Amino acid sequence: MNRTGWLLSAVIACACAAPDAQAQGREACKHGRTRLPPIVNLRVDNDLLGGQDQGYSNGVQLTLVSPNLRDYTDDPCIPRLARWVNRHLNALQPATFEQQNMIATFSQGIFTPSDFTRADLIEDDRPYAAALLVGLGYNAREGDRLRTTQLQFGIVGPAALGEQAQDAVHQITGSEKFRGWDNQLENEPVFRLIHERMLRFSSSDGARGWGWDTITHYGGSFGNLATYVNAGAEFRFGKNLPDDFGSTPLRPAGENTAPTREPQSQYTPGAHMFLTMDTRWVFYDITLDGNTFRDSHSVDKRNAVANIGYGVAVMFNRWKFALARYHGTREFDGQQETPVFGSFTISRAF
Repeated sequence: MNRTGWLLSAVIACACAAPDAQAQGREACKHGRTRLPPIVNLRVDNDLLGGQDQGYSNGVQLTLVSPNLRDYTDDPCIPRLARWVNRHLNALQPATFEQQNMIATFSQGIFTPSDFTRADLIEDDRPYAAALLVGLGYNAREGDRLRTTQLQFGIVGPAALGEQAQDAVHQITGSEKFRGWDNQLENEPVFRLIHERMLRFSSSDGARGWGWDTITHYGGSFGNLATYVNAGAEFRFGKNLPDDFGSTPLRPAGENTAPTREPQSQYTPGAHMFLTMDTRWVFYDITLDGNTFRDSHSVDKRNAVANIGYGVAVMFNRWKFALARYHGTREFDGQQETPVFGSFTISRAF
């Protein structure tokens, strides 16, 4: 199955899981109090947008965002299946909040070495790897503070369909296919638990018009997919800034999925530029360190890494579009070029 087919299957599965929320909870979600409407985000990353074809080569993520919720187990605005799952994930859910919501993610990431022509194992370059993941996340907002927790799990290896997805994209773009996928990491179930805290400083305090804000963050990830601690900030400047916690998808917890204090009927057009930075101390990264429980190709990763990104976001009615470019430091010894990739995100509120 190529990437398009996988995304279509994910959307169909979500639609099939949600009929009781649509039938029983529609009126409850529309009336009684202000709620953030459901949102769908589709993000596509590709290093060709950065002028390369290596490293983090391609990624796609579909994110389904719930309305603001009373709770995670009985609120009719989320499907019955999600309420059942939430009863078993109490430890991940916030205890205190002013507003809260949850997200579901479906994603694939592809990683390749720099020389696509070689079919042999390139020992001094990063391994071929692909990750196919699903996840659940919980956001809790108190004023200008947000804490978010996500649990992601899936598989790394041939079952993640990285070769098939990349070949399909390169066939569409007319690019040469990478020849070394026989050397990719072996199949391995993976997971990671991500937690971040964010704080927003705003010049406008909800006022319309021109303004700026800064969103700081710190947190980390634990699991055999990736284990690290991180910190950084995002600066935004523009007209009618959204009342959220960032416009950049640089981090798994950094997408625009937080509860908002704005009324559901208020869809003010706006646009802004953003500049973001994130630093990490990486203890483990399966795409560089290789398989956890089996012998595989690996490289000597660098523990201290950083990324900086810049872009623009435009909001109109129920739509939001964000275009960004990211530059990173070298991730392992002997890496020939510093990583660069571009990202495009489209969001729709319903």
